[in-house]
Amino acid sequence: MIEKIIKILENKKLAILGFGREGEATYNFIKKYLPNTPITIIDINDMSTKEIFKDDHNIHFVYGDNYLDNLDKYELIIKTPGISLKDIDTSKLKITSQIELLLQVARDQIIGVTGTKGKTTTSTLIYNILKNNGVDAILAGNMGIPVFSILDEIKSDTLIVIEMSSHQLEFVNVSPHIGIVLNLFEDHLDHTGSIEGYYEAKMHMFAYQNSNDYMIYCQDNETLKNLISTKNFKGHKVTIDMNNSSATLYVKDSNVYYKDEKVFTTDIKRNLKGMHNFENILVAYTVSKILNLDDTKTLDAIANFKPVEYRLELVGVVDDVEYYVDTLATIPEATKNAIKSIDNINTLIFGGLDRGISYDGFAEFLKSTNIEHFICMPTTAHRIAKDLPQDKVYLVDTLEEACKVAKRVTKKHTACILSPAASSYNQFKNYAEKGDKFKEYILNK
Repeated sequence: MIEKIIKILENKKLAILGFGREGEATYNFIKKYLPNTPITIIDINDMSTKEIFKDDHNIHFVYGDNYLDNLDKYELIIKTPGISLKDIDTSKLKITSQIELLLQVARDQIIGVTGTKGKTTTSTLIYNILKNNGVDAILAGNMGIPVFSILDEIKSDTLIVIEMSSHQLEFVNVSPHIGIVLNLFEDHLDHTGSIEGYYEAKMHMFAYQNSNDYMIYCQDNETLKNLISTKNFKGHKVTIDMNNSSATLYVKDSNVYYKDEKVFTTDIKRNLKGMHNFENILVAYTVSKILNLDDTKTLDAIANFKPVEYRLELVGVVDDVEYYVDTLATIPEATKNAIKSIDNINTLIFGGLDRGISYDGFAEFLKSTNIEHFICMPTTAHRIAKDLPQDKVYLVDTLEEACKVAKRVTKKHTACILSPAASSYNQFKNYAEKGDKFKEYILNK
């Protein structure tokens, strides 16, 4: 497998576009297996002073405000997901990525998972199900594990579960053997420039499959269902629906059916809260059926699976108040699901970077709940606050201030949740840093 990737890269004028965690993993791979290959590092920031490049005489750097100029000079650009090319004509550029390179050499071993929300939970649950069934499996991708960092662990019979964001799918021209799209909601307009571009990137999960492949999707997401109906995908359709018995796997009268056979009930043991997470469970279970895994071992893995960090994660109980962190909720729909999933929420902390997504109806939803305290952070929540009952609104500028207010106003024997319904980039490096700071502020009295 590594040899095949080397053959794709060798004797080419290479550039690494974006030098974060994934870009560094790409550089390390090339230097390990193609040590004499010249590489150009392209990033808005000057990376030339990094210690990693100290003794490398085959390295060149492009940086500054015009770093995206002249990309057509390179025979192959290995792109980091976070770099947006929405204002660039990419039609004549040779763009690839770690994920596409792996797909090119091992697509039959890959289970790809995408969707606006639920990717990390579902990917990790599938991985746990595989491991509990004794399958040699690896988890990588968008949750912070570059695929080049796990290449040495992949054998010919290894199943590779990869969480794929729209950023990672955007320039992919190969689809996995088992592809999953959980849902589609408005998101990442700052990266793609349009909702159509965002949806189209997600559809690359299925676009290059053949009739021997599986395309798994939740057809009760109308946007996703309608979009797929306009496409001529070749993969074998496997559908999940919480309400419609026309699906491959569906729920009826508190029972779950797979191909019209009852397989378990809706009251199975699970730690994942909420009906949105129950649908994630159904998707993961469907993968186990396609792979003919043992039902008992699969349901045992589901029963023992704990929520992923920063997704409806219980931080702790402080002064008889349960505090939850849900910083992975970066769109309104995710925050709505969080509120529906946790009983007795008394305080909601929300708000973050304004990326131009729609918040139509969000204030109305919040007003329909029993939440008594809305702690509103910049930027989005400050705007939404105008449409909320003013006696319930607390405007704050920082997360630390928000936590102090939450501790002061939240009633005992209730819950407080940080669920931003927005990205964290306006004040934090990412959702994880915001989540970690929340834990620190809450637990340090």
